[in-house]
Amino acid sequence: MDLPVRLDPVTLDGQLARIEPLSPDHLAGLVKDGLDAAIWRWMYAPIVTPDAMRGWLDAALANAVAGTERPFATIERATGRVVGSTRFMSLALEHRRLEIGWTWVAPPWQGSGINTEAKLLQLEHAFERIGCRRVEFKTDSLNERSRAALLGIGARFEGIFRNHMIMADGRQRHSAYYSVIDSEWPAVRDRLRARVLARIAAPPGDAARPPNLPSSERTGA
Repeated sequence: MDLPVRLDPVTLDGQLARIEPLSPDHLAGLVKDGLDAAIWRWMYAPIVTPDAMRGWLDAALANAVAGTERPFATIERATGRVVGSTRFMSLALEHRRLEIGWTWVAPPWQGSGINTEAKLLQLEHAFERIGCRRVEFKTDSLNERSRAALLGIGARFEGIFRNHMIMADGRQRHSAYYSVIDSEWPAVRDRLRARVLARIAAPPGDAARPPNLPSSERTGA
């Protein structure tokens, strides 16, 4: 399969979630539900004011124009509400590789299955349409919930990048790297599909439902 020189904007639809190209039209929704400090705990730059969110959005859109990233708004399909964001980044299509990162979902939608399905849609697009052989993720080495979630979907831990980032508070962050490669994708796809279907079938608030990929994954930073 010949790979594209750059990724074109695309909307990916699921049953719980839709991820669509990020645009200025999403700003109001991002500000409404995306300024909770808990969302940004593991990101290197916390976004807790409307001006900071506007700057974050402008930077993401500039990267999209430059062709270095493809950012998305995460939409709850049932309501059309903007509940988070994610993106393709660290693009190296000549090597059939990219990263999924800057992933977050607002607290009221954590555990709803939306983040799980967003991951499924992105991975499906990367492996089955773009032709990637590797999709990678990174997270703060201290973010145990994120690390467990990545292992839970079948991503493989590859190691720690030491002194990888400097956080806003001056802390030196080590980043834990994970990946899914093309030979592993069918098993990962089946696992994610089963989780989404179980969440759709479960009554609201059912504590017995299978765990979803936590929105605190926040792999990009």
